[in-house]
Amino acid sequence: MSNRSLNGTDFTAMVLAGAEQLQQHAEHVNSLNVFPVPDGDTGTNMNLTMRAGVTELKRGDSSSIGVMSGILSKGLLMGARGNSGVILSQLFRGFSRYAAPYEELNTLQFASALQSGVDAAYKAVVKPVEGTILTVAKEAARHAMFFSRRTNDITELMEEVLAKAKETLAMTQDMLPVLKQVGVVDSGGQGLVYIYEGFMQHLGSGLVTAPTSKGNNVRPTFTPYVSERPTDARVAPSPDAPISAQAKLETDNIEFLYDMEFFINRQLGEAQGTNFDEEAFRKALSVDGDSIIVISDDDVIKVHVHSKAPGEVLNLALRYGEITQIRILNMREQHRDLLSAGMDGAPEPEWFAEIPAEPAREEEPSEPPAHELAPFGFIAVAPGEGIADIFRSLGVDVVLSGGQTMNPSTEDFVNAARSIAAQHIFILPNNSNIILAAEQARELLEVERLVSVIPSKTIPQGIAAAFAFQEEEAFEVNQDNMRDAVTRVKSGQVTYAVRDTTLDDLHITAGHYIGIQDSKIVATEEQLMATARLLLAKMLVNGDEIITILTGSDAKQEETDQLVVWLEENYSDVEVEVHEGGQPIYPYLFSVET
Repeated sequence: MSNRSLNGTDFTAMVLAGAEQLQQHAEHVNSLNVFPVPDGDTGTNMNLTMRAGVTELKRGDSSSIGVMSGILSKGLLMGARGNSGVILSQLFRGFSRYAAPYEELNTLQFASALQSGVDAAYKAVVKPVEGTILTVAKEAARHAMFFSRRTNDITELMEEVLAKAKETLAMTQDMLPVLKQVGVVDSGGQGLVYIYEGFMQHLGSGLVTAPTSKGNNVRPTFTPYVSERPTDARVAPSPDAPISAQAKLETDNIEFLYDMEFFINRQLGEAQGTNFDEEAFRKALSVDGDSIIVISDDDVIKVHVHSKAPGEVLNLALRYGEITQIRILNMREQHRDLLSAGMDGAPEPEWFAEIPAEPAREEEPSEPPAHELAPFGFIAVAPGEGIADIFRSLGVDVVLSGGQTMNPSTEDFVNAARSIAAQHIFILPNNSNIILAAEQARELLEVERLVSVIPSKTIPQGIAAAFAFQEEEAFEVNQDNMRDAVTRVKSGQVTYAVRDTTLDDLHITAGHYIGIQDSKIVATEEQLMATARLLLAKMLVNGDEIITILTGSDAKQEETDQLVVWLEENYSDVEVEVHEGGQPIYPYLFSVET
């Protein structure tokens, strides 16, 4: 690669390195969540979004940065999860729009592409907040525009971009008081910095792209990047460069030699319906394994692990359902093959190297004729089967499994909408971190049908909106009624704190329970019932008529009964309803209506 330009091949390698750096630090990004709740998921969402982009990128084969950035943008757009994932996808979407006509980018063009990404991201957010990933991206791009007129070296420019991103990240505490109060930097901004670090690791490694006789590109050799800036030196120098990392590894030192990946279908097999304890499952896998990834929802569990006892892993998995799409590779065998082949190119980052190049997607089924479409259809997001059943009983056509921990992607919404034979579709995200992905899906579907995203930020708001729907009313009238219903319900949730912190003069101790009204922590006690009662006391005021309790998977019947008795004794004018929600992490969700 010439330092004066960036082509599609090296852009791809940059993205792979950035995605790997983010994946390695996803849990750290999660830990920066301002609320001390157990489902802080910025790192998870950004990681899953990048993985979707990488999956799509591996299907491309071009040296044009315009082509490859466009392919990446498509993958990120469809795989975007959560607000942070959507913003990340928009940063690369804007980048790709600028880069589209180019084979290579010089420094000024690269800086302009970064700025185009910032413009797209800010446009996608209804109320941009400074002190977030948006600010980190904006200041880095602004500095890139300034410095690109003073250098024609892409590597020098990227080093400046990374330094400015880190500087801005450190300043986010001063921009958002809540970050300073908790003592963390912005989680999304930290995730972006990790991606930029990966970019710099590639660009600073002295990679050279060489064409083959067929005109295709081969992978460049790799030398770890070490910045001249002492504060940026995160990768140790290698006196043996450009020898690859794999060449330095002894085959017999690969302890957990079987690379395993499979799905567990919880709806099939003799163990159908067995309760899945994810923490216990992870601990069991860790006895003889590492590199453990477990992603679960109501129906399917995705598992990735490096193990030295594959038989025991499969036996463990069979306890929870039927195993499908099994893939087991012997990494010692792979390593011997690589060494014997005289590996002179940089291996792809391990986690993302396992993603196969996918075949071309099948053409979508054609839309039914207009006269065969129902007037209305509904999509809702629910974190538990009980809540899903409630939405189905209210006429929702498709219920996507998800919530704060596992956000549905933009593609999930698009596919769900296309599966509904309806002229007008309403989406109930039921989580503030899912609204952007739903809105992004609406934009992608606008040429096919009319879609409206009702901005429900909680399960109670979504249920209230669904209740407000009237089949005989026009689309616009229903939209207004449901939006109004969302504003007239108070939402509460009880969970536990994962770290000590202080918010709004409320001291929170790790392991204690916290009560959240709408989006603010208003109560905390050591005991679950004490927290629930304190939260309800703050939510209930004169004139409230109905309190609905949705019990989580961890709620105990005797405690729920005690809570109902307490409400009847202290709020005799309020009607109490109890439904089994089945949601994880939150033992109780409360809805208060006037």
